[in-house]
Amino acid sequence: MKKIVIIGANSFQNPLILKAKEMGFETHVFAWQDGSVGEQTADFFYPVSIVEREVILEHCREIKPDAITSIGSDLAMLTVNYIAEKLGLPGNSMACTLVSTNKYEMRKAFEKACVPVPHFREADLDTSAEEFLGFSLPVIVKPTDRSGSRGITKLENWEAFAEAVKLSVENSFEKKAIVEEYLEGEEYSCECISYKGSHYFLALTKKYTTGHPHFIETGHLEPAGCTLEQMEVIKKEVFRALDALGVENGASHTEFMLDGNNQVRIIEIGARMGGDCIGSDLVPLSTGYDYVRMVIDVACGKKPEFVQAGKKGAACIRFVFTHQDLEHLKYLKKELPEHIHFISEMEPIQEGRVKDSSTRFGYYILTFESLEEAKEYLT
Repeated sequence: MKKIVIIGANSFQNPLILKAKEMGFETHVFAWQDGSVGEQTADFFYPVSIVEREVILEHCREIKPDAITSIGSDLAMLTVNYIAEKLGLPGNSMACTLVSTNKYEMRKAFEKACVPVPHFREADLDTSAEEFLGFSLPVIVKPTDRSGSRGITKLENWEAFAEAVKLSVENSFEKKAIVEEYLEGEEYSCECISYKGSHYFLALTKKYTTGHPHFIETGHLEPAGCTLEQMEVIKKEVFRALDALGVENGASHTEFMLDGNNQVRIIEIGARMGGDCIGSDLVPLSTGYDYVRMVIDVACGKKPEFVQAGKKGAACIRFVFTHQDLEHLKYLKKELPEHIHFISEMEPIQEGRVKDSSTRFGYYILTFESLEEAKEYLT
């Protein structure tokens, strides 16, 4: 039996574990033991933190896996590609991994490849606002190496600069922040799969957030509703940005702004599947493509198959922030149960507690036959 190592065991990783088992793999899952669902669904679970790369590598030398992968986590990809490189398994280079998991290094790589970027600079707790007087307000301050809307602030004036940098640094693994000029436009993401340096477009996702100041995702929608002309421009710029980072294998999630002149401005790229169930659920539900299977195939050195295994349609995810959100879900369960694809476990609502994506109380996924019908439930 073929063996696959999966880094991470939470609910966003579980579809990967289940798909691998469905494909006939023996699953070996590594994660900090905290009661996550993957601890039970894995064939073999190892209570090892995903950052313990050398410990995991030693286990992998004994397991002798045919592939190693993960979905939806930048932190996990650092371990995935490190071990893949050591064992000679398909993946991305560590150089690619480092620039695709650090927003400052990513901006420098884009700038070097002439991919348009906003004015940016690195900062830490010793950096003063006076050093940024050449920047145009507003600016975005965020950690250099975190995802999930953690530690992000939009600054309209310099008086709150120190507080914003402190928040970002506290949420950063390397204790640094990036300050960049704010981009205007509609926010989207582009979901792709790459194989041996060739990139393949799968879907566009429309993002909904809380807006200023922390921009926490409230929901996502596929398809995004862009025109064919816009899609061609987007694909060209996204593929250029992927090349700039050296992405060669696996899933990618590119966040970007699209302005009124159809100009694409890349925000950041994760060389992994989009979190928030974008890759694991929304892509297959809206396109019919089995994205998770593609990720496993590429991790095994196999070209992904673009077969529509399911029905195309529209899909959206909504996150629960308030009691009002729960009331809306109750309405949907009563009046439109046929559109409910999945409801997560819900934590007790604590008004005002949500500070980033990790502190939302739950979510639910809806499916529809048309984009117009889906939009009605995200706005």
